[in-house]
Amino acid sequence: MSRYRTLRKNKAIRSLVRETRVHSDDLIQPFFVIEGRNKREAIASMPGIYRFSTDLLLKEIAKYIKLGGRAGLLFGLPKVKDSLARQAYSESGIVQKAIVQIKKNFPNFLLITDVCLCAYTNHGHCGILDGDRIDNDKTLPLLAQMALSHAHAGADIVAPSDMMDFRVAAIREALEDNHFQETAILSYAVKYASAYYGPFREAADSMPSFGDRKSYQMDYANSREALKEARQDVCEGSDMVMVKPALAYLDIISLLRRKLDVPVVAYNVSGEYAMVKAAAQKKWINEQEIVLENLTAMKRSGADIIISYHTQEILPWLTKSKNVR
Repeated sequence: MSRYRTLRKNKAIRSLVRETRVHSDDLIQPFFVIEGRNKREAIASMPGIYRFSTDLLLKEIAKYIKLGGRAGLLFGLPKVKDSLARQAYSESGIVQKAIVQIKKNFPNFLLITDVCLCAYTNHGHCGILDGDRIDNDKTLPLLAQMALSHAHAGADIVAPSDMMDFRVAAIREALEDNHFQETAILSYAVKYASAYYGPFREAADSMPSFGDRKSYQMDYANSREALKEARQDVCEGSDMVMVKPALAYLDIISLLRRKLDVPVVAYNVSGEYAMVKAAAQKKWINEQEIVLENLTAMKRSGADIIISYHTQEILPWLTKSKNVR
């Protein structure tokens, strides 16, 4: 007969037998870049997260690297939007210019860029419109152009988040044809139509002007479909796959980890971040303990990598903690 408490009796033993650990190398911090100089804009629904002009973003990334950060996911907010999302794939676009400066100043910083049209269209949808319908196939060339422009500027990984069918194949073909074979693709393979994205839509100014995104993002009731989506993206050339959101979809992360042999990424999204922050501000929870528990759950479910708005805060906690390293 076993006494299971034997291996729980003190911190040293618990650390020794711990099965799941969060490491700084596993974490990615999202960043929002805007036009202009010396600009830092607070995002009301995401306390502690800001939109930065490129000059201040460089300072923020320098602080992040000093804390131990190694990778970032970049989103852009253009000044001008139109029906064809022209700023998304312009060489003079806000993200393209920021990539050049980031890689110039921090050549070893791993830079991932979001590839989607929603923040660049004047209607807020992730694709080109045909009436009130999002035209999947007309959107593909623009996504490929956007990814190619990011690669040309110096992005290490492009991350299509639009959920158009066949977009990974279109992006992979564009990268290969233009000699960017080594630019990796992280597909938002399993992106659910989720209420957890609300704060992000404020942050990126990407709220649809009509309707919703349920015709192209996944129905949150479905799990078998998630595996189909992820397998398809891997077949089309994706090097990694993402599940978004994370906390309500730990079963999906676990499913992909069991069935696929590529890295699985969990996106700890804005709504998850905002709920923790709101409860912590009310002193209803211990923020550090909740965040570490949440991220450990994502790792335990099978995530190899976690994108989280908490990353910059977490890094000092990890260096001080022997419980999670």
